[in-house]
Amino acid sequence: MPVKRAEVVLTGVVCLGALLLCSAGCASKATPPSTKKGGGVPVTVANVSLKDVPLDIQVIGNVEAYSTITVKAQVTGQLTRVSFREGDYVKKGDLLFTIDPRPFEAQLSQAEANLERSEAQLGQAQANLKRDSAQEKYVKAQAARAASLFQDGIVSKDQLEQMQASADAISESVNADRAAIKSAEADVIANRAAVENAKVQLGYTTIRSPIDGRAGYLVVKEGNLVTANSTDLITINQVQPIFVTFSVPEDQLPAIKQYMARGKLPVFAIPQDDASLRETGELTLVDNTVDPTTGTIKLKATFSNADHKLWPGQFVRVILRLTTQPDAVVVPSQAVQTGQDGPFVYVVKPDQTVESRPVVTGAQYEQDIVVQKGLEPGTTVVTEGQLRLAPGMRVQIRRGDGSNNPRSKGA
Repeated sequence: MPVKRAEVVLTGVVCLGALLLCSAGCASKATPPSTKKGGGVPVTVANVSLKDVPLDIQVIGNVEAYSTITVKAQVTGQLTRVSFREGDYVKKGDLLFTIDPRPFEAQLSQAEANLERSEAQLGQAQANLKRDSAQEKYVKAQAARAASLFQDGIVSKDQLEQMQASADAISESVNADRAAIKSAEADVIANRAAVENAKVQLGYTTIRSPIDGRAGYLVVKEGNLVTANSTDLITINQVQPIFVTFSVPEDQLPAIKQYMARGKLPVFAIPQDDASLRETGELTLVDNTVDPTTGTIKLKATFSNADHKLWPGQFVRVILRLTTQPDAVVVPSQAVQTGQDGPFVYVVKPDQTVESRPVVTGAQYEQDIVVQKGLEPGTTVVTEGQLRLAPGMRVQIRRGDGSNNPRSKGA
């Protein structure tokens, strides 16, 4: 009997414990903690605002030099002097290289001597012509008088023929003098050309920069022999102004043409490693062909590049600004959620409850997104905490410092 009484007591204790646990569990399920405390779901909110939103096309582009010049030697000779350092900025007309000028100076001296000789020969031929022309005039007059005297029987026929022969001979001498003058004039022209050519060749011994730009790697060092029109000495890139080329999808072409008709379109180039080095230019070229393999069209923008922020060959982020939409309704992009029926936002009502409101979104700019339909300026929307919300739930608005604000001034 003592054993049975102990079993009854133990059984009663177990049942009582089970009843207590059941009561505690039911009470816990019946009353949510948030309801006990009288609070809501903590969320972060923002007000719908108006902002001027630009309509941009963003792609990756490549920087190209405005002009690239490969400097070559135009005469053969020894490179005696390099007048700059690799990587220097050079101006148009700056001296870059000097080739040994002595052989070309000798050629110029010889050409000038030949010119002087031909000019002297021309002068002599002209003097001969004057002399023979005067003699021709005298002899022809003598022959005319002899012919008159022959008619009177004073001069014999033999004497007349002798005078006429002398006149014909001197006339041929005059013709020869004229021919000699033409030949001498031709020699003078040829020798003058030779002098000019020698001067040009001598001028090629000093090589100057044809453009403003930045010098690259020096290919030939001082003291080496360079060959005319075959030896590359250096490459100079003109970097001010400078080009940025980029490609956009072909479906953007109608909009680009539409806004180009209104005026020049601004283009922004931002180096990928430093967004602060932003350079502003303008669209200057739309290619005349769409690339059928990629479905894109190439565009080119020109930048002044006064501070040399852009570098040939560099990849940059390109922003082509088509227009700016004034007073657009915007919200932080994280406020927009996507549901089965499309995008929506949670709007905080004055009684601190939320409702789900469908919206029609537009372009995104920085951290905001344009709402074309569904919201009015000043409306309060939830930006953080949407995953714990459902329509009609009460919320507790958190301020930026992390504290709670039971009343929302923007609601």
